[in-house]
Amino acid sequence: MAIHIVEEAERCLGCKRPQCQKGCPVHTNIPEVIRLFKDRKINDAGAMLFENNPMSAVCSLICNHSAQCEGHCIRGRKDSPVHFSAIESYVSGTYLDRMRLAAGKPTGKRVAVIGSGPASLVVAMKLALAGVEVTVFERQPDVGGVLRYGIPEYRLPKSLISKYRDRLDDLGVRVRPNTTIGEAIDIDDLFRDGYDAVFAGTGTWRAKTAGVPGEAGGNVLFGMDYLVSPDTCSIGDRVAVIGAGNTAMDVARTALRQGAREVTLYARSKHISASTDELEYAQLDGAELVVGKAIASIDDTGVTFRTAIFDEDDKVIGYEDELDHVECDTVIVAVSQKPRNVLITTTEGLEGDERGLLIVDEAGATTRPGVFAAGDVVTGPKTVVHAVEAAKRAVDGMLAYLGLADNAA
Repeated sequence: MAIHIVEEAERCLGCKRPQCQKGCPVHTNIPEVIRLFKDRKINDAGAMLFENNPMSAVCSLICNHSAQCEGHCIRGRKDSPVHFSAIESYVSGTYLDRMRLAAGKPTGKRVAVIGSGPASLVVAMKLALAGVEVTVFERQPDVGGVLRYGIPEYRLPKSLISKYRDRLDDLGVRVRPNTTIGEAIDIDDLFRDGYDAVFAGTGTWRAKTAGVPGEAGGNVLFGMDYLVSPDTCSIGDRVAVIGAGNTAMDVARTALRQGAREVTLYARSKHISASTDELEYAQLDGAELVVGKAIASIDDTGVTFRTAIFDEDDKVIGYEDELDHVECDTVIVAVSQKPRNVLITTTEGLEGDERGLLIVDEAGATTRPGVFAAGDVVTGPKTVVHAVEAAKRAVDGMLAYLGLADNAA
């Protein structure tokens, strides 16, 4: 590992106009991090990564590097790109183990953070570093949100997420697990009890259905629900996964690890929304991909599809008359997720769009004064690094709202 990443670091050209940095949604200063690494200044490199992106250790493992930093590397035009992800993983992981955070000078301001996924973790840590008293409300038993409960262990170890809980403890951030805001406690209660602002980073945990007959059958699961606790599900030998996004790839790979002998992914079109890397990993693990299959119904023995007809541009222009029935033991529908609407229905003045996503301005402020939001609950399902990018803007917006613009960490 050490030899590999040193060799990769030596391959970096140190471009004056680094395209890799432009390809990163949070604009990580990759050449400078690599320079510090080569000079054996690991802590300095780690501090730079963490300050810019507190989720750097996570992003190094699960980002779509081939479409972002590494996909923009100049060396990749004639050779293989510099694999910055390996360098970032070593540096940020080492720094996360060594670092000890301390809360900023108390400002007397209090903020409630709803949810503990990537956007919420960024907001909680950066506000605490700015001297804000932070309490995190999480409906699950432990922090991490989609990082802990939606991404398989083989892609993102739970032990890494637990280190972020340690950093919250370092900062004096209080965590209330098993607490859903919008049930016993709502946002109005938070303001009543002295919180000066609220951040919502509740993600998209409500499955989108395929809207076909048979979806309520006992042989049907929804993708994210399955990933939360796959060990509790008996899926049999043959599994049909409906969808071709990153969640569908995680579902397929997890099902194979849970003992399924045949796992097939079915996509309506030839456009695959999952990253190329994730599709390749799923296929390497043994999953098959079938395109041009639109689900029509589900029964106790499997799935019935309509088979697409494509034009010369690979666009769907119709469907064949004859239906195609595929036998399987379990059907897992993974066609995306949407937010639970509990915050909107229980909070006066908090508005969402037609998809139920919270409406925010450029500073992350929602339509309810004092309430901010970022991440999937605003954009719909996207990557961790995009959640970090939005969370950083929300932190700046919240500090300005609290009159603490000069306290930015």
